[in-house]
Amino acid sequence: MNGRSIRIFLVDGSANGILTAEIMNWTGHVLSAPRARIVELLNRPEANRTGVYFLIGSDPETPGQMVVYVGESDNVGDRLIQHSRDEGKGFWETTCIVTNKDANLTKAHVKYLESQLIALAKKSGRARLVNGTSPEYGYLPESDISDMEYFIMQIQTLLPVLGFDFLRVSPQISTIKTADTVDAGYDLEKGGELERHVFGQDRPTADGGKSPEFRFSDSSGNVQARALEIDGEMVILKGSEARELEQPSLASNVRAFRQLLKQSGKLVPSGKAGILRFDEDVSFSSPSAAAQAVMGTSRNGRTDWKIDDTGETYADWQERRISELRK
Repeated sequence: MNGRSIRIFLVDGSANGILTAEIMNWTGHVLSAPRARIVELLNRPEANRTGVYFLIGSDPETPGQMVVYVGESDNVGDRLIQHSRDEGKGFWETTCIVTNKDANLTKAHVKYLESQLIALAKKSGRARLVNGTSPEYGYLPESDISDMEYFIMQIQTLLPVLGFDFLRVSPQISTIKTADTVDAGYDLEKGGELERHVFGQDRPTADGGKSPEFRFSDSSGNVQARALEIDGEMVILKGSEARELEQPSLASNVRAFRQLLKQSGKLVPSGKAGILRFDEDVSFSSPSAAAQAVMGTSRNGRTDWKIDDTGETYADWQERRISELRK
């Protein structure tokens, strides 16, 4: 995986103000600002272009979780003005607009982008999506679809840098036949359908190494979980188990994420009393967050997760790699 250069410009010199973001050699352009700065945002030329946009805020129903609305328009600024009058958008705290510097995005392009970005946000499950509909739009020439898929990959790369990770889909390890061959834009056939794999995530660890499989079980052996570390995140593998009961010590963000996983059908009843099952691979920000999601209580994942064949903890494994690097 080649590195890439991202340019972020603080328009008024404040990290809490309007900012622009670009990736070198990409024609896309991202403009972001707090809702409180919408007047200044609407005065920007980018706000009057054809593009897609995200309305982002905190979930009033689930503390610690994010709410997102995805939209498109021939004139994003006009659409934002309409949203500002909508009482149903009370959650909206931050605006993120994606346009094209060469003004070549058409209405058809952004309708396709909106459709695909909504699907990705749903699949990710990292935020509550409040779009009332899920439009499907594929009416583009093959060459345009290829261009828009590349456009989406760049959006997925750029938004997490700005602090928005709701388009980051967990890499589905079970669908990757040969991880070394998977690259940006590569599709694998699954059940007669082509499945998109997210740019920059369908590979082993970011440093090019391969994570060992970590296992975690409770003292009784009633709960069994497996995980890999990929791109700095702990990915609990499909089929792993988790306790249904949540203790007061469980971190609020993990509690909220478990709720989203249940709502999206990624964490389901296992058939065993008091035990849930991960129905697909799911990413967590750290080994501890993953361990807490499994046990429903506060845990130190650095010592909970162990390599099955050696008994080495995650912390020991990481320390060994650091020591080998220093030799």
